[in-house]
Amino acid sequence: MTPARVLPLAAVLLLCLFPFYLDAAWLQIGLFAMAAAIGAIGLNLLTGSTGQLSLGHAFFLAVGAYGYAWFGGDPGLGLPPLLALLLAVALTGFAGGLFSPIAGRLRGMYLGVATLALVFLGHHVMLNAEPVTGGFNGRSVPAMEIFGFSFTGSDPYLAVLGVPFGATERLWYLALVLLAFAWWTAHNLLRGRSGRALTAVRDSEVAAAVLGVPVARYRSGAFIVSSMYAGLAGALIALISQTVVPDYFSLALSIDYLAMIVIGGLGSVGGAAVGALFVSALPLVIARYADQLPLIEGPGAPGNAVGPADAARYLYGAAIVLILLRAPGGLSGLLHSGKLRRFRTGVRPRTTNETQEPTS
Repeated sequence: MTPARVLPLAAVLLLCLFPFYLDAAWLQIGLFAMAAAIGAIGLNLLTGSTGQLSLGHAFFLAVGAYGYAWFGGDPGLGLPPLLALLLAVALTGFAGGLFSPIAGRLRGMYLGVATLALVFLGHHVMLNAEPVTGGFNGRSVPAMEIFGFSFTGSDPYLAVLGVPFGATERLWYLALVLLAFAWWTAHNLLRGRSGRALTAVRDSEVAAAVLGVPVARYRSGAFIVSSMYAGLAGALIALISQTVVPDYFSLALSIDYLAMIVIGGLGSVGGAAVGALFVSALPLVIARYADQLPLIEGPGAPGNAVGPADAARYLYGAAIVLILLRAPGGLSGLLHSGKLRRFRTGVRPRTTNETQEPTS
């Protein structure tokens, strides 16, 4: 049992205990963080592991959220919620597949500009396709139900060890299962042959092509997989917030996800999750304690006061600058640095005198 295996198991056990000790507000923050972690893992597969810049992640989040609401809600097809969730992820993968030929041919900033168009196109569709999206006011989201068990607060009533389990507590375990599945899938993908091919494409496309890696196909595949992760995260966000509105899925959301993977560490599954926790939870925590923090006003304050969202962006903007200057590998790079590795293994670094050759 190495630390690399013990720490994830301990983290999962700790997360399972949170609903018994935390109130609903903190659980709500954790739910949004887990949903963001799923989307960040998907973006990291594309940007961190393949080297493809994407600014259209918010578009695929919106496809997953509205897809679930349409497949399972009214107006909509009214399908069982679990089937609606699967179809929403498949729909997002289909949308990514439509764009994948472009993703297979463009790279770097050119792909970033191309995916930027998806955000503006999606926002226009969300505002004008009112029968599906509800227009500017958005639409409600049907509750999740799996094999007759409803993820709501009252039907059926559920209490575990004397703790009532409402909608937030039930969704907590659903989000935890989805995050564990996303983590496990991405981890196995990067450790396998496909992961090595993606890394080769990121490091040198010429060298990857010489080794027989079909560069365009792997770029397109990474884009599709990343969009499916975003679709799952979008559907989970819709379940947590119980409503979806167009203004949430803006360009700022795509930039937030880029900040998550940069802060956490490009190419690292765990780093993407940690970065998502930092970026998504920070504005919610600041909003909770806005009345106790200096220079920060509560949400909706008049004038030019600094609100929780603005303060959070200032803070993780500063974090990005520090990361790029002091730790280009992100938080995951710090955890795998030489000093911490020697600390974990108990190896004492050699001094200068020890490394010199003995003299006669």
